Amino acid sequence: MSSDLGTAWSSSRPGWGYRTIRERITAERLGSYLMVTEHDLERAFHLYEWNINASAGILATSAMVKVIVRNALDEKLHAWARRRDPVASWFDIAPMDAKGYQDIAKARARATNDRRQVEIHGKVIAELTLGFWRYLVAPRYHTSLWIPSLHKAFPDGAQDLRQRRDDVERRLRDLLFVRNRVAHHEPINRRHLGVDLARMIELVGWISADAAAWVAAKSPLGGVVGERPETGS
Repeated sequence: MSSDLGTAWSSSRPGWGYRTIRERITAERLGSYLMVTEHDLERAFHLYEWNINASAGILATSAMVKVIVRNALDEKLHAWARRRDPVASWFDIAPMDAKGYQDIAKARARATNDRRQVEIHGKVIAELTLGFWRYLVAPRYHTSLWIPSLHKAFPDGAQDLRQRRDDVERRLRDLLFVRNRVAHHEPINRRHLGVDLARMIELVGWISADAAAWVAAKSPLGGVVGERPETGS
């Protein structure tokens, strides 16, 4: 139905052009695209449209990666907590800093509608941000969480556990950066998105080779990268 609607709208306005659309996009937003296309309006719009598709590819792929990574980390934290207290949640006993506990408290509040509903572990996990998981593998937790638990979430990573943590943190930091640029509608046309995709697949591969193959097969980003229009520069 959406395709039919799009066709109907396009047919009803056959005279539309990029010069009129430009007024709705604003020169400020198109500025970087015009610069790299030598101020060719049509090529600038083609690049802008490609950037939209690439952004969608980043969001789709990062969603796949985030779920795999967070579930792997949650699984190991759950096992770690059970060895210490059979009935405790790792939300309550993991040795985190104030910011970490604050993030968990906010996620629990959202998942339970401010405690008006029963807390379901999986719903809380879904409310924790990508930034939370990225900081969970930061150096501050190397001794308290990474060594006893979290390194096991990435069994195919580097043999040296410090190097493994560094690698995982770097991949998550890169993912968070490009995902945030997309979320704020920033241009990503100058990034090497093929490298971004390869890094996301590599990160998942340290968890599961099958999961990495799934991301590689189903991510729309690879196809979009190959469709990047020529810019003339």
